[in-house]
Amino acid sequence: MSTDTGKDFRPIRLVFELARADHPRLYDDLIRFHKGTKRVNRLRVLAYDGLLAQSGVFAGIGHGLPHQPSANSAQEGSGEVTNDIFAPAIDG
Repeated sequence: MSTDTGKDFRPIRLVFELARADHPRLYDDLIRFHKGTKRVNRLRVLAYDGLLAQSGVFAGIGHGLPHQPSANSAQEGSGEVTNDIFAPAIDG
């Protein structure tokens, strides 16, 4: 199934600044590589793996417990999954 709708798909160019305070784990991973192609390729791999994981295609083997959906679980592709991360803590 193709998603091509006749549009001109030009490359995307991103320029951004990442501070360690924003995302320490990501920063520490990327800083291992010198500026340039290796760092960009590492970011590309991380982004693609994240996209696959978010889509349910790829799950890190041996990294934590598998997601156990509940009856009121959010649907794949919805923002509810990530939005719940920032919800207030559950009183226990």
